[in-house]
Amino acid sequence: MTGFIVLDKPEDITSFLCVAKVRRIMGERKAGHCGTLDPMATGVLPIMLGGATRFLEFLPDSTKRYTAVMRLGIKTDTLDITGQVLDTCDVDVGFDEVARAAENYKGNIMQVPPMYSALNKDGVKLYKLARQGIEVEREARPVTIFSLEVSQSDNENEYVLDMECSSGTYVRTLIDDIGNDLGCGATMVALRRTMGAGFQIEKAVTLEELESAEDPTQYLISVEEAMNAYPRAFVSDGQAHRFINGGGLNLDRIGDCKANGLYRVYCGDQFLGIGRAVLEKNTLEFCRVFQDR
Repeated sequence: MTGFIVLDKPEDITSFLCVAKVRRIMGERKAGHCGTLDPMATGVLPIMLGGATRFLEFLPDSTKRYTAVMRLGIKTDTLDITGQVLDTCDVDVGFDEVARAAENYKGNIMQVPPMYSALNKDGVKLYKLARQGIEVEREARPVTIFSLEVSQSDNENEYVLDMECSSGTYVRTLIDDIGNDLGCGATMVALRRTMGAGFQIEKAVTLEELESAEDPTQYLISVEEAMNAYPRAFVSDGQAHRFINGGGLNLDRIGDCKANGLYRVYCGDQFLGIGRAVLEKNTLEFCRVFQDR
């Protein structure tokens, strides 16, 4: 079985356990996930099954969308509500001040990753060091906040952030930074990913829906569909044979490749895999061949 299940991840479960549950339901031993979500987070968790695992690096969209809830007046060691409370503070700011503070983070910014993260320092996960009470220096990294909208929550001192950001952005860190700017601190109390790896929340299925389905393969998204952001390139039978064996193809014989970049390669109606057009070499280079296993 090859394809993607876009899981609507439930709260209080690890991404790893989600993969194990989907693997069991679908009866496919080979599986993995794209873009880890913390246990407290919910939403889009794409799970690769079978031969889809070989296409992870070609998933076309690194932009992510989140809805997060920020609570002012509290700071924790993990920057979210699951952590140990470090400080509390009275809150004397309102919506206008919060919206102005958030506005400063739109666009290209530098962000320091949190200690409670899966990033490595000298081969050791940062969160493992943090659990030992060890804090190490982390270099700020460039990220992009494409959009960021603030609205008032129903709960006092809580605000909802709807955002679209680049891959590698830590929403917890953004919330902590906004809280520091406001002078009262802030922590994340909820997070939901509504888009990731090019998949929208509307395509997502819950574990309960998957488990109860008479035919759970109805929720399977093909590799071809997952790659549909890329244009098509059509090749002949002879070219197809060369491509699936790892050979490059002359662009003069492929009229569909007019620009550098990735293409979905077809022979007739058959999806062969992903190739990369390199105009300066006049070549469609082999990237990945599709196999239904």
